[in-house]
Amino acid sequence: MDIDDTDRRIVNALLGNGRASARDIAAETGVAATTVSKRLATLEEDDVIEGYIPTVDYDALGYDVTAVFHLSVEGTGLGPVVDRLRDHEHMIGVYEVTGDHDIVAIGKFTTTEEMNRKIKDLLTDADVRAANTSVVLDTVREYGQFPVGVEDEDDEDAE
Repeated sequence: MDIDDTDRRIVNALLGNGRASARDIAAETGVAATTVSKRLATLEEDDVIEGYIPTVDYDALGYDVTAVFHLSVEGTGLGPVVDRLRDHEHMIGVYEVTGDHDIVAIGKFTTTEEMNRKIKDLLTDADVRAANTSVVLDTVREYGQFPVGVEDEDDEDAE
């Protein structure tokens, strides 16, 4: 799928308000509401827009312990470890990375005891060669999204 500036403006409008209607997006972008609806359907079909979900403040719900796990994994264990982490309900991010470690995972927990149990699970996992854990002291920014670039910002109002 070719993404053009109209698609980018629609995506940016959704980033500002994920609950905006096609009419609201049309008013913000200057694109006809029927065009917005068609473009949204295409963006969804092509998995550019993967869903509409709320942004949850986990701290407010008691998940105020955040840990960053840096894992080194035995050769063939990468896939299974990634799968187990991905399926763990408290992991909000799991990344295969380059560098000194193979995996970086971020988890949210209600207590340090709960976090410690996960650390012990990782340390005793036969596929995990080494694990380093950092506890987050202060969340400065989380779940950040950014507007996608529009090639000619001056032409935004032209449509």
